[in-house]
Amino acid sequence: MDSAPTLTQRIATRLRSWEGLLLLILLVVVVLNTVFAPNYLFGDLGNQNQVNLWWIGIEKAIVVLAMAFVIINGEIDLSVASVMGLSAVVVAILWEQGVAIEIGILVALLVGLAIGLFNGFWVAIVGLPSLVVTLAGLIGIRGLAFMLIEGRSVGNGETAFPTWFEDMGQQPVSDLMGFLGSIPFIDRAPFALFLYFGLLLLAGVVLGRSGFGRRNYVIGSNKDVALYSGVGVVRHKMTIMVISSVIAALAGVLLASHLGAVRGSTAFGWELDIITIVLLGGVSIFGGSGTMLGVFLSTMLVLNIRNGLGLSNVPGHTQTGVVGLLLILSVLLPNMMESYRGWARRRSLARAARASRDGPLPRS
Repeated sequence: MDSAPTLTQRIATRLRSWEGLLLLILLVVVVLNTVFAPNYLFGDLGNQNQVNLWWIGIEKAIVVLAMAFVIINGEIDLSVASVMGLSAVVVAILWEQGVAIEIGILVALLVGLAIGLFNGFWVAIVGLPSLVVTLAGLIGIRGLAFMLIEGRSVGNGETAFPTWFEDMGQQPVSDLMGFLGSIPFIDRAPFALFLYFGLLLLAGVVLGRSGFGRRNYVIGSNKDVALYSGVGVVRHKMTIMVISSVIAALAGVLLASHLGAVRGSTAFGWELDIITIVLLGGVSIFGGSGTMLGVFLSTMLVLNIRNGLGLSNVPGHTQTGVVGLLLILSVLLPNMMESYRGWARRRSLARAARASRDGPLPRS
């Protein structure tokens, strides 16, 4: 009977995986950023830069967690950035009309729930491709956000958000709660970063250690097999689409708090970064595979690349081009690696078959 692999063997196996490759690339990026941007990592400015790295992209990182579930399930949600923008606009418009900010936040989350149910109905029950449904949502939801706010900026001047709401997105938790002030990095971290790591832990446990996560993989691998095996495919897909939209709406609320002002273009185009991060994390575009560890490492990688390019004064449109290149590579490389592994297995089997057919060489 084979013994269980040791800790060293498990670590070696993990380092040879896609996650190990991402970790290696991340270390290279950190070293390069440190060499070309001295204030990237060390000293007081380095600590602040590491906080800013997360602060700028934390809302995207939160949505990435939900998007990982969607893509592993064999679907895609292109409407998440538009949902973020609409939820931020809903909070701002209701506040402008004199509605309490707490009520506005609740309504924004309910809007996200309604959009998730709408998407889920067409994808899970009717059976339309999620690409088509959410692409229509991307356009329609963004258009609704522009219609509601009419090209204005709400949340500043006479329509400024409440102080506590802006502080939630713009001040470190140590300033808000009066503790954690002596721990480096933590003393400058915003509320959204603590929320992100809580959701990351929850997502990792649900995806890797629960029946819900196992069903997500099974449905993503082969929906028909899952259906004939008695898995509630329709209910599960509906749940996944709802989770995606509600998390996007929550991220939109956090973004409104972070920016302190909202326009119809809030979070415009962010779906590119979000999908890139998920696919770069080793999640197959065809569904059925991927880990939350890989998604976390790819999040770190993309944030560090953007941060390093920004410190090197690389223009924003060039940074977007780099992210687009990463999106292409994140789709091509895993498929090329899988093709190589298949070729290597076939070659090994062919050699074994020839050796078995020819028999051992005669001794002289």
